[in-house]
Amino acid sequence: MVVSRTTRYCGAVSVNWIIVDLTVGTMTLRDVRIAYRDSGARPVESAVPHAEVPVLLIHGMGGAGNTWNRFARKLVRSGRRVIIPDLRGHGSSSHPESYRFDEFGADVLALCDHLELGTVDLVGHSLGAYAASCVAQSRPESVRQLVMEECPLPLCSGAEQLRLNRRWPTVPELWHATVSLLRHPRAVLAFDRSMTRTALEQFRTPNPEWWDRLPDITAPTMFLRGGRGGMVDAQRLAVLTDALVDCTVTTFSCGHSVHRDRYRDFAATVEPFLR
Repeated sequence: MVVSRTTRYCGAVSVNWIIVDLTVGTMTLRDVRIAYRDSGARPVESAVPHAEVPVLLIHGMGGAGNTWNRFARKLVRSGRRVIIPDLRGHGSSSHPESYRFDEFGADVLALCDHLELGTVDLVGHSLGAYAASCVAQSRPESVRQLVMEECPLPLCSGAEQLRLNRRWPTVPELWHATVSLLRHPRAVLAFDRSMTRTALEQFRTPNPEWWDRLPDITAPTMFLRGGRGGMVDAQRLAVLTDALVDCTVTTFSCGHSVHRDRYRDFAATVEPFLR
């Protein structure tokens, strides 16, 4: 049985998360409150490689930070500091009026400044991967390793057509999604559905500036792609890999959520990359 004890100090909350002590905090930037969980800094004398570099795990649209619980435990047990934000409009963060994709990246960057982080590793899923890429573009010297899981790549130009995969989910994918919903119903209820329309509009709008800034990313990048049920356009992915200085692509036999539906394969691929 897992016992969770909650104590308050200096406005923060210390929560016993399985075997890991996390601090739950909030940051407010331009009236937008961003909630996050932080396992805390590792000992300076730690023998774990790159233990001094925090790992930020950034969820996708419609989810919340708890989607990373299993992988976060693994990282913390290995000696890494883990920080998990709830993006604006998700989880315990506030619901602002604006949901531009670049603002999600700006929020993550502001959180890094708020926590006075130097170099970080970024792992993002879907919208979270896009936010992570914006951070790596804006502050390349601060990102050591970048993992982009199933990032829906924006249109390069107005001549392209938006192609969305309409494949029905498989039985395992439905099972994982149902289990996730039963375990974390609050994430679904807390999601601000008004951002869906804004997101679709942005998906349909070419974003040449984002493509032009890809060479600014200097961190070794791992791009994780789902199979037939994924949301990554193969032609645009080829453009991305050509634009990045150091990028490897790994494809999994699942849909859009690799870390949820193929967790063991995901962990076996990503954890060594973060060492």
